[in-house]
Amino acid sequence: MGIIAFWNQMTANPLLFIAVVMTLGVILVNGWTDAPNAIATCVVTRCMSARAAILMAAVFKFLGVFVMTLLNATVAETITKMVDFGDDPDKAIIALSAALFAIVLWAVLAWVFGIPTSESHALIAGLTGSAIAIHGSFSGVNGGEWVKVLYGIGISVVLGFGLGWLTCKLVTLLFYHANRPKTEPFFRGAQIAGAASMAFMHGAQDGQKFMGVILLCVYMSKGEALPSDIHIPIWLMIVCSVVMAAGTAMGGKKIIKSVGMDMVKLEKYQGFSADIAAAASLMFCSVFSLPVSTTHAKTTSIMGVGAVKRLSAINFGVVKEMVFTWILTFPGCGLVGFLMTKLFMWIFA
Repeated sequence: MGIIAFWNQMTANPLLFIAVVMTLGVILVNGWTDAPNAIATCVVTRCMSARAAILMAAVFKFLGVFVMTLLNATVAETITKMVDFGDDPDKAIIALSAALFAIVLWAVLAWVFGIPTSESHALIAGLTGSAIAIHGSFSGVNGGEWVKVLYGIGISVVLGFGLGWLTCKLVTLLFYHANRPKTEPFFRGAQIAGAASMAFMHGAQDGQKFMGVILLCVYMSKGEALPSDIHIPIWLMIVCSVVMAAGTAMGGKKIIKSVGMDMVKLEKYQGFSADIAAAASLMFCSVFSLPVSTTHAKTTSIMGVGAVKRLSAINFGVVKEMVFTWILTFPGCGLVGFLMTKLFMWIFA
């Protein structure tokens, strides 16, 4: 579908217009809450300024969306097949809009408090709560696709922490006898490369999720089922990347501070280790079609890096706050999605 045809379809269908605007709102808030994780360590170790890191992240997010979508678009397919909003296109698009509104509301609250909640999990929870509301039961939830989320949580946490510890330990051993000041230029460049790889994988994971939702909006508004082979147009990739970058520029500094400074005090070699470990974890999950949280991967890799020196190097107060938020997201955002769907159906249906 070309951008002109998409725009004409949106302007001809107010419900579709609202749903797409809400999806773009979720992508923008994702830039506030999730995207800063990709560049947090690079900024706090002073390898790049926040502005330069945001520009770099925008470019590599687009590349991540573009390259990974060409190679493997199954993350987007998993999201679109996770729930069923029924056969009535008007009710389905209203329910989807309500779910997206709930996700924006949840994410804004997390941003206000500076907590790096997972936008991926909020998306999944909001869609699930909305599907339950419209069906009045769990019949609208595809358990086979949903279980991939649970696999993703476990794998990303274990891989993030384990690879963070292993990578940092290996770097420490390799450079044990090196003159630290002389290694600064190398690790500055390596840190930038690591942040670029994280931005790439953030686009590959989160970009696909949200583009899948926009395509879901389009097909639902026409009362059609999604095709088995999803084709994501290039213009949609560009729009998604630009909106994410705008969100990061607007509100990313709070999350950068929480992830990069408050949890573990990082040096450049540690920031490099955390970025490479998190990117590897996200790549593994993307290849196996698991929709995972970039926040999970990055924060657990930072904890793994901190554990190399000693466990006390980790600020467990911040960790507990994050874990509590992650645990709360599924029931909390799911309930908000459920209630917003009931409200939207009462107002608009």
